[in-house]
Amino acid sequence: MKRQHHPLVQSLIELKGNPRACVYCEPLWGIAYNLYAPFATLYMAHLGVSDEQIGLLLTIGMAVQIVTSLLGGILIDKIGRRRSALILGLLSWSIPPALLMLSKNFWWFFTATVFNGFSMIEAVAWNCLLVEDAEPDKLVDMYNWVTISGLLAVFFAPLAGLMVKTLSLVTAMRILYAFAFFMMTTKTVVLYFWSNETKHGLVRMKETRDFSYLDMLKQYRAVFKKVLYNQATVQVLVIIVLIHITNLITNNFFALFATQKAGVPDWLISIFPIVRSAVMLVFFFGVQHRLSAYPITRVMMVGLFFYLGAIGFLMMSPVFGPVMLSGYVLLDAMAYALVWPRRNSLLILNIDPHERARAYGIVYALMIAAASPFGWLAGWLSEINRAYPFILNGLLYVACIVAIFWSRALSEALSDQISQ
Repeated sequence: MKRQHHPLVQSLIELKGNPRACVYCEPLWGIAYNLYAPFATLYMAHLGVSDEQIGLLLTIGMAVQIVTSLLGGILIDKIGRRRSALILGLLSWSIPPALLMLSKNFWWFFTATVFNGFSMIEAVAWNCLLVEDAEPDKLVDMYNWVTISGLLAVFFAPLAGLMVKTLSLVTAMRILYAFAFFMMTTKTVVLYFWSNETKHGLVRMKETRDFSYLDMLKQYRAVFKKVLYNQATVQVLVIIVLIHITNLITNNFFALFATQKAGVPDWLISIFPIVRSAVMLVFFFGVQHRLSAYPITRVMMVGLFFYLGAIGFLMMSPVFGPVMLSGYVLLDAMAYALVWPRRNSLLILNIDPHERARAYGIVYALMIAAASPFGWLAGWLSEINRAYPFILNGLLYVACIVAIFWSRALSEALSDQISQ
């Protein structure tokens, strides 16, 4: 009798071609990122960068991403998804850690932020490689495994915490950024040689061969209209903008809140991603596959309510201590597992397949443009009170719940997609 695997494991085994290359290479990026990410803002603070400057860097990064997202869609169509992922991966994920390893003041972080701004185009190229030759009904499972690969990488984080405790934060971070340079460069190069250009990518390269970059830029007007005249796509855009902002705030200001408001030692920060990842892995393998029968938007609504509960626990942690932080981590982990794979699937299912690269670019540019003021705003709020950015997050989660509740056109579009 054939051995029966867990549904998620079976979906991983069945991956072929570009989806397999993308998913299997992702831990190389995830391990490096999750080693340094919990300490990134603390590293900046230790080198004299203020909260407001951290917020300013977020806004500058998003401004760069707006421009590169629009131009990137053209580049990806002209030179292909595979080659774009290589070039832009090296620009956005190899050069920044090399700079950050040597950082001495704000301007080093500024330069690294500018280069990392190209990561949004790399994300478009990578997503095209992942989904264009994949079956639509496999999307959620694929994004589940992308998330899981990042979660598994988090279990290397105790090494970072140990390094911070024994070597000092700045010395440890310089070593971790050097490691990130090696791992992220390896991931980018391996993915290039393992993958193939997608079928649609070959079509777009042929279609755009005789058009200049300026001609293709002029064509953005028609693509822009397609995006904005599709009610379901606009509703997806609103939802992903709100979720993007909340993630931006959490990633950049949780460490400051936990260490300076809730009294958590610097070196212990790396434990929170581990606990969060462990909870999410249990959730993915124990619950996630049972939710495929339910509408995407309904599951996301539940996740957003979990996020609101998590904010409540976080706000009480300075008074009630570690128990409240534990509650925050538990609810935040379950919320992320419910919301993020489905958020990615929503976008894929509501983008014009023929214009995927440029439509992605427009959606990402609009998303970043809408989110860009919030980097500075969150930094300003954090200067006043470390809790204020998370109160803002709570308001944004409520807005997202309202947006999903009223997204009738989106629900109809998803039903049409699934039935096809």
